[in-house]
Amino acid sequence: MTSNLTRLKPAVATSLAAWHDMIARRDLSQLATIVHPDASFRSPMAFNAYAPAEAVLLVLGTVIDVFEDFAYHRELASDDGLNVVLEFSARVGDKKLKGIDLVRFDEDGKIVEFEVMVRPLSGLQALGQAMGERLGARLPAFKSPG
Repeated sequence: MTSNLTRLKPAVATSLAAWHDMIARRDLSQLATIVHPDASFRSPMAFNAYAPAEAVLLVLGTVIDVFEDFAYHRELASDDGLNVVLEFSARVGDKKLKGIDLVRFDEDGKIVEFEVMVRPLSGLQALGQAMGERLGARLPAFKSPG
């Protein structure tokens, strides 16, 4: 995995390490410890964000079970040390996909925004269907108006 994470703020580096540990264990039970209460999630399937933290925890806690063969490949950090881009690959059923997680942290190392982009369309459609089956009735309540 390539990286330029040396510029990260210490609190962000600590939270990012915790994130990677949770992903490696496929156990997001401690995710709330690194998510800001007012955090938002931006889905590749919807324009408007989902918020607050409860929505972020719900989506990420579900997608960890949807993705198969999940792996991060590259990590890039912004000059301010508060944003990371994490390139990943995964599979949903027989559909392979690639994507990026755009994660914005606050100075305390709490995730304030988690945005996901996915390609190709066939992988995105498979992901959307799988997530819809699991969260279709619960997620709309968290949709931001604009």
